[in-house]
Amino acid sequence: MAKQKSHSIRFLNLVDDAKIRIKEISVERVLHRFKRGESMQLIDVREYQEYLLSHIGTSRHISKGVLERDIEQHYKDLDEELILYCGGGYRSALAADSLQKMGYSNVYSMAGGYREWKLKAGPISLT
Repeated sequence: MAKQKSHSIRFLNLVDDAKIRIKEISVERVLHRFKRGESMQLIDVREYQEYLLSHIGTSRHISKGVLERDIEQHYKDLDEELILYCGGGYRSALAADSLQKMGYSNVYSMAGGYREWKLKAGPISLT
């Protein structure tokens, strides 16, 4: 298993600040909905190389670095539910905060991210 990176205190403070404003959704809730076959807009905000290794099969890749620039090409409805995920739930929290600032009102960050998804035996897709 890959060793988890330790994050700087400034980065963690930034994430904690974003989490005050955003909504999070648990991996269990997303997995439950996924298994029921519910339609969900899952967005993988990790780097492309991470996405290529494996990802949640129905997710769309839009990395955090270009999310704000490209989101409207794919999601024009500001009220559509968007569930963002990254490796551990940090980058997706920051991304959710940015999208809310852009006017998106139904954005969630998946708490625990892709690592938690795999721990809970969520199905993955290998590209």
